Amino acid sequence: MAPGATGRAPWQDDLVTAPDTAAAPGSAGAPVRVVLADDQPVILHGLAAILAATPGIEVVGTAADGAELVDLVARTSPDVALVDVRMPHVDGIEATRRVTASRARTRVVILTTFDLDEYVYDALRAGASGFLLKDVTAERLVEAVRLVAEGSMLLGPGVTRRLVTDVATRQPAPRVVPGLADLTPREREVFAAVARGLSNAEIAAEQWVSEPTVKSHVSEILRKTGCRDRVQLVVAAYESGSVTAG
Repeated sequence: MAPGATGRAPWQDDLVTAPDTAAAPGSAGAPVRVVLADDQPVILHGLAAILAATPGIEVVGTAADGAELVDLVARTSPDVALVDVRMPHVDGIEATRRVTASRARTRVVILTTFDLDEYVYDALRAGASGFLLKDVTAERLVEAVRLVAEGSMLLGPGVTRRLVTDVATRQPAPRVVPGLADLTPREREVFAAVARGLSNAEIAAEQWVSEPTVKSHVSEILRKTGCRDRVQLVVAAYESGSVTAG
């Protein structure tokens, strides 16, 4: 790992949002099961070694490209997959898309060299739960894996703003998102707040309700819209035209 590196991109200053489901792999004594995919052996085995040496985390496999990753996830059902965005044959974005489309419970974190990678939007839309820089410190790596396994997102307001900009420039016309018409007025308010990148605590303070109430609303919104997580809610909000940039 790079000396003095934070391993945290500028948009990860507000690293996580609270999980919206009760499921938390590894919380009942079982280890968090992780797979990694990267075509650079030094990085792949370096990250794997850090995680394998960490109590409560089990590395169940590694892959050199996206195709291997998809097969590995199908065979091992890990809690978290750390995936390089640029790989031969099947890249990290397509691999993420295949993993999330398979309805696997695996949550994908994209590994990238640059803090403003050009593939941010595509990876999030494919179902990624966030990003980590490849020079991440051991402490941040372990923290990220555990938080994502609990259902949190590696998504700060900065990347939300970038996502909004990309949606505005790429989406020529609103798309239909199932379930939006079924949202209650309160759920629509929460939906809009999530789209702005607010955490559950921030939404609770803004709307004068308890944090568990917000969490309940978000869970219901996820159920009604069929979205996988908060990232997908942000994408749905802007692509549907329910929320606009600015």
